[in-house]
Amino acid sequence: MFKGSFTVMVTPFLADGRLDEATLRKFVDWQIEQGTQGLIPLGSTGEFLSQTREERRRVATIVVEQARKRVPVIVGTAAEWTEEAGAFSRDAQQAGADGVMIVPPYYSSPTPDELFVHYRKIGDALSIPIMVYNNPFTSNVDLDAALVARLCEIDNVRYIKESSGDPHRTTRILDACGDRITVFAGYHPWEGFRIGAKGYVSVFANIAPAMSRALYEETVNSPDIQRGFALYRKVLPLMDAIAGDLYVGATKAAMGMVGMPVGHPRPPRLPLPEEKLPNLRAVLSSLGLLKQA
Repeated sequence: MFKGSFTVMVTPFLADGRLDEATLRKFVDWQIEQGTQGLIPLGSTGEFLSQTREERRRVATIVVEQARKRVPVIVGTAAEWTEEAGAFSRDAQQAGADGVMIVPPYYSSPTPDELFVHYRKIGDALSIPIMVYNNPFTSNVDLDAALVARLCEIDNVRYIKESSGDPHRTTRILDACGDRITVFAGYHPWEGFRIGAKGYVSVFANIAPAMSRALYEETVNSPDIQRGFALYRKVLPLMDAIAGDLYVGATKAAMGMVGMPVGHPRPPRLPLPEEKLPNLRAVLSSLGLLKQA
């Protein structure tokens, strides 16, 4: 069973915009050395929408190869068209992924029946688990508890990344699905862990994987509830500093500041504006993470 802090990885690019394969391999090793419990390439943080199918296949292959089964790898395989999402998912399985993460089609606003068919067709072609990704802010679809209960009737729909912003949604999903689904928090990890989430799909783990893992361990495994809560309050300024519409640029800027430069986002995303850099630098410094002079 997948559980713990899973880093939803950025994709490193060179100055000319090409995939930076050497840095990607270095990044995978660093993440695992720092204690991450799973890797998720090609999520929205990984700019999957800005990559060709061949690039996406290459990213998945590199991450799986470099991880060498030391941690699970769940590959983002979302697409607007069911057949294309299925093709990306088969590519990921062929590359050796341990699972796939799929956000609903994000433009067509599919109905519940259409969503069921979408995930069923993809699931029928796979033998690895599917993590459904609920993010109504970007997909224009909210996978409520009743719909999730229907989706987990599909054999390999076994996980959900829950990013509705409502911590109580986790409770409702677990009530509706029982042990047929495992919830990963997308937001509010401490609250999610306390009410039954088994994992956290973590953006800030790109920057501080050891802290993200510690948040999981201290909240889930420590007998002292205050230890996890204290760490959560400590890292909240970092989570806030990389949140919002500029989260990819902010995360990549922060990674440069902690000594793991990964280049800039691809257009239409832009690097983090200069006026926002001092606050980000101050947050990293307060956590003892700043390495850039």
